[in-house]
Amino acid sequence: MIRPMRTILLATLAAALLSGCVAAVVGGTAAGVGHDRRSWTTVIGDRNIQATAYDNYNKDKELALKNNVSIVVYNGVMLLVGEVRTAELKQRAERRVSGYDGVRKLVNEIEVREPEGFLSQRRDNTITAHVKTALLDIVDLPGFDPTRVNITTAHRTVYIMGLLSRDEAERVAEIARNVSGVEKVVRVLEYQD
Repeated sequence: MIRPMRTILLATLAAALLSGCVAAVVGGTAAGVGHDRRSWTTVIGDRNIQATAYDNYNKDKELALKNNVSIVVYNGVMLLVGEVRTAELKQRAERRVSGYDGVRKLVNEIEVREPEGFLSQRRDNTITAHVKTALLDIVDLPGFDPTRVNITTAHRTVYIMGLLSRDEAERVAEIARNVSGVEKVVRVLEYQD
């Protein structure tokens, strides 16, 4: 009698805990897109395209292990940044990630050069963090939310992606230009106005 009661109690407890996990996962996804100007289906689609593109890219071991390429997808626009050793590898990288349903535009900003080392990549990551933090200072533009802006940095060049008004885009670009270490700002944006 005690054993079946314990089983029922454990099953009830597990069901309660798992329902909390499901709510957290669903709530986490909803919270992640709550401020986004993209629809939740577009956000999920972008994430799926990016994951699939990385998976396909990583199947080419020469590309994946001897070069440095980042893939970012935002509102159906795919951005490729980083470095590869030859022009043929740049074309090959683009071919590996091309042709996905839902990608409206592919922007290939991969540079042909020796891949940068860990310290250079870390510097770029630091620049990205500083730009994102600096965007928190934009408090005078009605409706602006810095979480709507995707910032990616490669070779001290900051790439800005998002669905922004022209005023928002100008302000974001100006702030990014003034962050220490930034050499160039590239807008890969769609304008709301």
